[in-house]
Amino acid sequence: MTVINPLPTMTTPSQGVRRSQRLLSVDVLRGLTIGFMILVNNNGSEAAYWPLKHAAWNGFTPTDLVFPTFLFLVGVTIVFSTESRLAQGATRLSLFSHIIRRSILLYLLGLVVNSFPYFHLSTMRFYGVLPRIAICYLIIASLYVVNTNWRNKAILAGAALITYWVLMRFVPVPGYGVPSRDIPLLDRDANLTAWLDRQIFSAPHLYEHTRDPEGLISTIPALATTLMGVLTGIWLRTRRTLADKTSGIAIAGVACVFLGALWNLSFPINKKLWTSSYVLFAGGLSLLLLALCLWIVDLRQEGSGKADRPKWLMPFLVFGTNAIAAYALSELLQSALSCIHPHPGVNLPHFLYVSIHNIVPDAAFASLLYSLGFVGVCWLVIAMLYRRNIFIKI
Repeated sequence: MTVINPLPTMTTPSQGVRRSQRLLSVDVLRGLTIGFMILVNNNGSEAAYWPLKHAAWNGFTPTDLVFPTFLFLVGVTIVFSTESRLAQGATRLSLFSHIIRRSILLYLLGLVVNSFPYFHLSTMRFYGVLPRIAICYLIIASLYVVNTNWRNKAILAGAALITYWVLMRFVPVPGYGVPSRDIPLLDRDANLTAWLDRQIFSAPHLYEHTRDPEGLISTIPALATTLMGVLTGIWLRTRRTLADKTSGIAIAGVACVFLGALWNLSFPINKKLWTSSYVLFAGGLSLLLLALCLWIVDLRQEGSGKADRPKWLMPFLVFGTNAIAAYALSELLQSALSCIHPHPGVNLPHFLYVSIHNIVPDAAFASLLYSLGFVGVCWLVIAMLYRRNIFIKI
């Protein structure tokens, strides 16, 4: 646990002098993302409103935007943190050491989150949210340390999306056949990524037993999501005005949403397979959200001439500056509560939901109230760290 300033900085020209500015919008968007992630991961019941649930298969809901937005912000942060360390005199060798150490810790924390509190090796899930973040961070941060040029990052992102499309569209799935000819394109179990995951792990190790939403091959397009964040971070560090940067991000967001929707016609948007169309569509929305945060937070702060953080940002910065800690806390808390059984066969989360439902007749609204209460508990814990300037960084 370390106490540090968690906010990334960017430099902009001002009367010929490059000055440091706090890019609060990144932490605000990260805080919104983590808060919503905790909300949708802890629905009181299956009766939750549809925006608070993932699309069953092909398609898109607001919940499907959570993980790619966080991964996108990982890419943005890679640029700022790497450039900051280089400016402080860090060597590239020391940066590689930091990247490897952090990736390993993130992955191990992911195993703890996945397995708590039982840690049975026979059912341990080796994929997951934190493991995917660890892998994407390891690869993309290493690539950025080797070469900070934006062009090769754009080429790599495009290559990742096209490669994944080719694999999922044209490569025969052993035992099933060629997609779109012998089997439906993106069949739930008869697709290449699900088939390969079943060859690597037995059913108990996979989140959905026959497949895993954070599987091996689908990490390829997830790398493109992270690279979109890196490209955005590079753009934010240019010498253009903040208003021009915000406009550029908004334009890029609209373009990506359009391209993702267009590609959806032949390669459906699918979060569980992290399809290439999904990367563009969700990435475009992430860009638009960042542009909105830049406009609301940083541009207005720049226009007001005030250096202090507006007090109304505090609720968002609580999660945004301790994002991994907040996510891990929420997952561990949910697992711990599920082990408590007030009545035989009824765990504590379900008991609390039913108690709310007995007062609130509408099942979906009762589910939302439970979710909001859960988020509130997590926020209070992380807020105590925030008020003491304690930021847990891996």
